[in-house]
Parts: sequence; C-alpha cells; structure tokens
Amino acid sequence: MNEWISQSAYFSVVLTLGVYFIGCAIQKKIKAFNPFLFSVVVIVVLLAVFHIDYQIYYDGNEILNFLLTPATVCLAIPLYQQLQTLKANWHAIFAGIASGVVANMVSILLFALLFGLSHYNYITLLPKSVTTAIAIGVSEELGGMTTLTVCVLIVTGMIGNIFAPHICKLFRIHEPVAKGVAIGTACHAMGTARALTMGEIEGAISSLSIAVAGLMTVVAASIFANFY
Repeated sequence: MNEWISQSAYFSVVLTLGVYFIGCAIQKKIKAFNPFLFSVVVIVVLLAVFHIDYQIYYDGNEILNFLLTPATVCLAIPLYQQLQTLKANWHAIFAGIASGVVANMVSILLFALLFGLSHYNYITLLPKSVTTAIAIGVSEELGGMTTLTVCVLIVTGMIGNIFAPHICKLFRIHEPVAKGVAIGTACHAMGTARALTMGEIEGAISSLSIAVAGLMTVVAASIFANFY
C-alpha cells in the first residue's frame, strides 16, 4: 500500500480534498457540523487502518503544502476590502490584540505555576497562539521544543476553528470587529479560516490580528520567558 501511494502523484491530494468536500456537504445539512475536524479524524483513521506511513501521505500533499504560502498572503485581500473599517477602529483593534497577547502569556504563566511545569515546557508553550512560522522561530530562540510547539499550535487552532462562533455567542460578542480580533489573536490561521465564514469584517480583522499578534508575541515571549 505504501509503495503504491508513494508512486501515485495525486492520491494524498485527492484523499485530503475529497474528505474535506464530503465534510462541507454534510455541513450544509447539519450547521453545527465541522468539516475541518471531520477531515482530521477520518484521515487519521484511514492512515491507521490501512497502515499508511504519515510521511508518505505528507509528501504526497506537497502541492497543497506549497499553496499554503500564497493562501496566507491572500488573507490580505479581505483586509484591503475592509480598510475603512480598520481605519475607523484601529485604536480598539490594536488595544484588543495587545490585551489578547498579554492574556495568553499570563494564562500560560499561571498554568505553569499551577501544574509545576518545567521552564523548558513553559517556554515551549509561550508562542502557542501565533502563526506557525513565527511560533517555531520564537520557540527555537527561547530554547523550547519546536515539535511540541507545533502540536500545541494545531490543537489551539482546531479548538478555535470549532468553538469560536459558539464562544462569541456564549459571551454575547456581536460586534464583527471584536470577533475578528479575538479569533485572530487567539487561534491564528485556523481560527481565521472560520472567521472568514462568519463574515467579511471578521475575516479581515482576524487576518490583521494574526500578523500584529505575531509581532507582539515575539517581544512579549522574550519578556515572559524570564518570569518562570
């Protein structure tokens, strides 16, 4: 099976997109259904059942991995379209992002104290809410474990992608700008993908929040690394 898949140029791509499109079709009938989580679970099960090596599956998705960079750049398009909204609310947006970054750092510090984490694990968790490229760089610079940082990033993004709309509803956050700031600051690109489905303003502000929160986290993580 692994040999056949490794020789197939499109198996991994077809599997990934096929499972995701099935999830999207189900979501049209069941609004609470999450195609992202569905795709992750189904693909993991298929890889395990058919004993498919993950590295072979990952290498087969090279095309999709390559498209991640231009897809991330394209997040600037909705931001440009909502430029007037950004100009009108820039004070609140940047204050919200800064508050989110500090809250993230403080919560990690408190949990490290509560559960007695080692300094090594503590600094590994500090960049958990920013985009992967920045998080890996911060983790390496601080001396953390980059592989664990990436795992925590994925979990954080998945939680945001699944629960962000429900949390906003629970806490009665109705303002689109506030939703975008909260999701982008806390859940990076995976959360932003969900924000784009919630509305143009949410997606645009969330896209901005990813970049600004990343820059703030570089500085904040360096400071908070000395607190524990």
